[in-house]
Amino acid sequence: MDAREVTLYSGGARGTEAAFGEAAAAHGLQEVNFTFPGHHINRSTHMQTLSAEELTKSDVSLAEVSKRLGRDYSTRPWIRQILQSIWHQVNNGYQVFVVGEILWDGTVKGGTGWAAELAKMYNRPLYVFDQIKESWFTWKDDTWVEEIPVVEHKTICGTGTRHINEAAIQAISDLFRRSFIG
Repeated sequence: MDAREVTLYSGGARGTEAAFGEAAAAHGLQEVNFTFPGHHINRSTHMQTLSAEELTKSDVSLAEVSKRLGRDYSTRPWIRQILQSIWHQVNNGYQVFVVGEILWDGTVKGGTGWAAELAKMYNRPLYVFDQIKESWFTWKDDTWVEEIPVVEHKTICGTGTRHINEAAIQAISDLFRRSFIG
């Protein structure tokens, strides 16, 4: 696949999203970073600021998110806009790549887990690099299976924890190198 035909949809935040953006740029991918007024991001390349109407389009019940992830987000009202932004990333990027930690209940730790849950709900190809296990996993038949991914679609989503480690940075770099040889 020609890297110039692939678009990365992300959020430009520090950590994982910045690492995805840097790797994508190094390989010649197109890039779109979703943000919203008042949100501070590290990577503003091809930034798309979501309007109040666009955020509302992706509105999500914090009760539903809390139920799916098994965590209470009702005490953090600002998280709604983050989750709405994640919806735009996943909605635009067909193949979803996430960096974080897979928990015992099959969810991914933190707000990042919402991207993984959306990918599951939308039946999208989903890959999570678990920073603790230092390995890639994909969601197959309602369980996580270890698998080394390659980019196979023209639209991808790259998101994850702000607290990325060196193994994850290398995993992202290796993902793009494997996918866009030559």
